[in-house]
Amino acid sequence: MLHIDIDVLRTIGLNNLTAGHLAALDTTPTMRPMRIAAIHGEWMTVHDGHADRQARALPRLLSALADDEDALAVGDWVAVDDLDGEHWIALRAAPLTQVARRANDGRRQVLASNIDTALLVMGLDLDFNLRRLERYIAVVQSADIAPVVVLTKADIATEVDEKVAEVQRRLPAGIAVLAINGLSGAAAAALQPWLGAGQTLCLLGASGTGKSTLTNTLTAALNDAPGTGVQETSVTRKGDGRGRHTTTARSLHRCTGGACIVDTPGLRTWRPDADEKTLAATFDDIADLAQHCQFRDCQHGLEPGCAVRAGADPDRLANYHKLLRDARRGAQTPLDRIAERAKWKVIVKSAQRRQREKGR
Repeated sequence: MLHIDIDVLRTIGLNNLTAGHLAALDTTPTMRPMRIAAIHGEWMTVHDGHADRQARALPRLLSALADDEDALAVGDWVAVDDLDGEHWIALRAAPLTQVARRANDGRRQVLASNIDTALLVMGLDLDFNLRRLERYIAVVQSADIAPVVVLTKADIATEVDEKVAEVQRRLPAGIAVLAINGLSGAAAAALQPWLGAGQTLCLLGASGTGKSTLTNTLTAALNDAPGTGVQETSVTRKGDGRGRHTTTARSLHRCTGGACIVDTPGLRTWRPDADEKTLAATFDDIADLAQHCQFRDCQHGLEPGCAVRAGADPDRLANYHKLLRDARRGAQTPLDRIAERAKWKVIVKSAQRRQREKGR
């Protein structure tokens, strides 16, 4: 059984549930519990609560995870063995949560594991995008992760109060919405309810929204020198407010209040890794309205007596339909996608033939 020092490992995000999963692993006396802090190809940075170490994963572990359409990710808790003077990741504890997305070819990509709260970062400048924010919320809620909306650049943006009110009107009640200046220590104070010891947060948002800046602010007291940041930052483009991909890999950092935070590269497109039913449940306002539709199987399209079309924000409803379409595509197998393309080719050719016949 692994020797688990709760007090030490709690500083890198260990909680009681994860400790139970670690204790259940079939380990040897030479293995030690650690957490993956960064991944660079086949090499990974693991942390034992005291220091970083470099390790690789045993091929049999990678193969077993790949068979389940899974992979190691930043935030995973693992058992590390010392073999011939090198550190090897031998086992992984079952993650409590995973932030994941589907690639264009349908493959599943795990972004981070064992996340308690997702800080959904969006700038109050030219990159203000409610549709993207809604998609982020739906995806993290479908993974049983609590969302907190963080609106950055409140110090330089215009109409801040109006934009905050617009977000609050658009989103379901109960989701916290904060407007902050990521460079200010007040940002850490505003996020204090989610920065307790043993908590793990993940920053998600497009490039240029200030994720790395916020990471530096939340980890400031643990840096070697005042004003030194753990994450490199860069400026946004003046024309459209978009930023460069300053962060190129996911990485885990310790915050001053005892929590851990995972910074991620910018995400603009995010195909959900959840089924249609799970994603639909995250739009609870639409689900409530749907109970008053005239037809039980109403798809909230052109059906008469649709309470959702009458009561929901049209743009939010369009986003809802798009998210469900993405979920259906993500659930398709390669053969399903080939069959769908063939079906549409037949439909298009048939329509073109009818059009030609009408013109004769």
